[in-house]
Amino acid sequence: MRVHRRHLHRRSLTEVPPPQRLSAWRFIMAFGAVSLLMDFVYEGARSITGPLLAGLGASGAVVGIVTGIGEAAALGLRLVSGPLADRTQRFWAWTLAGYALTAVTVPFLGLAGALWVASFLVVAERVGKAVRSPAKDTLVSHATAVTGRGKGFAVHEAMDQIGAVIGPLTVAGVLALTGDDYAPALGVLAVPGAAAIVLLLWLRARVPNPASYEIVPVSSVPRSTASERLPRAFWVYAAFTASSMAGFATFGVLSFHLVQERLVPTAAVPVIYAAAMAVDAIAALATGWLYDRVGARVLAVLPFLAAATTVLAFTRNAWLTVAGALLWGAAVGIQESTLRATVADLVPVGRRATAYGVFAGITGAATFVGGALTGALYDVSVPALVVTVVVIQALALVLLLITRPPRSSNA
Repeated sequence: MRVHRRHLHRRSLTEVPPPQRLSAWRFIMAFGAVSLLMDFVYEGARSITGPLLAGLGASGAVVGIVTGIGEAAALGLRLVSGPLADRTQRFWAWTLAGYALTAVTVPFLGLAGALWVASFLVVAERVGKAVRSPAKDTLVSHATAVTGRGKGFAVHEAMDQIGAVIGPLTVAGVLALTGDDYAPALGVLAVPGAAAIVLLLWLRARVPNPASYEIVPVSSVPRSTASERLPRAFWVYAAFTASSMAGFATFGVLSFHLVQERLVPTAAVPVIYAAAMAVDAIAALATGWLYDRVGARVLAVLPFLAAATTVLAFTRNAWLTVAGALLWGAAVGIQESTLRATVADLVPVGRRATAYGVFAGITGAATFVGGALTGALYDVSVPALVVTVVVIQALALVLLLITRPPRSSNA
């Protein structure tokens, strides 16, 4: 598999980059701060989704299906939002709309008194991610053309995870103080949500056209249309990603296991999630650094992490389960950073939002399969769950080796 670079040309030493009010690194850091605040919001909520749904009468299968649908919506709907972002070129508007939807829905989740209402809000929050992500990833990818794909996306993801640590810890603290009352625990998340929107508006005013960070101006690249084909290398890479995600459990199922088996108190679940998010940040930085040196071959570690997560996380030993949760965080860190960096290297800039949307749609379907499959197997047989996931990840590893993934454009 080779990266298609016919649309990319190196900047000569005599060329002067287009003026920007913020450097590429400062843009990434500022966008990272927005993501930090929003991860504070939605990761705080996601850390207790399993226990919250269980408290409203959900079974393991229902938790797996709801969280699987949520993740599928967050990814699958990008099949629509990605191409629309490319066609309209209104990347900031799509980003703002998606963040606003998440900021509004999360505080109301704590007030849900019925399982169907809570399930709807869980999915609605994920829809917000679907609306914003292709546009947001495209905006960030422009700056990574200067900083290095792997490092740029890794730093952005690491800042995400600072919020992903603070949010669950905040929720855990409020739960402990209020006797597991979800309303104030989730209501407090309205504050960082509002702050994120304000910061995003400021960033848009400072850098209205991030595309000028690119080595080749976007205006010189033909705009994509629905009839244009994405590179073959992209499709093969998406197949590997989908196979890996189809054998990956959601944290909703994992946290359900923690509570149902009484391995930890409910208030401790967000703390475990926060620790997993800290590991997420470390894994993102490590694999991002390696990606800029050896390319997507570093992704070979992903199937091993996904398989080991299931082997450890669904035991009845609290320490092994926590270890599995930490490995889960490492796998998510790679999924959220290095997987996205590879897409930017595989697809020309004029079709990048479309590619992110299609890529997310494919992996979203696989994520739904993974959530529903692991939840259903958990209710039937944990050993069957473990064996199934290990087999799927072994197949994913074989597919990755067959595809011969590309080297980074910065390698």
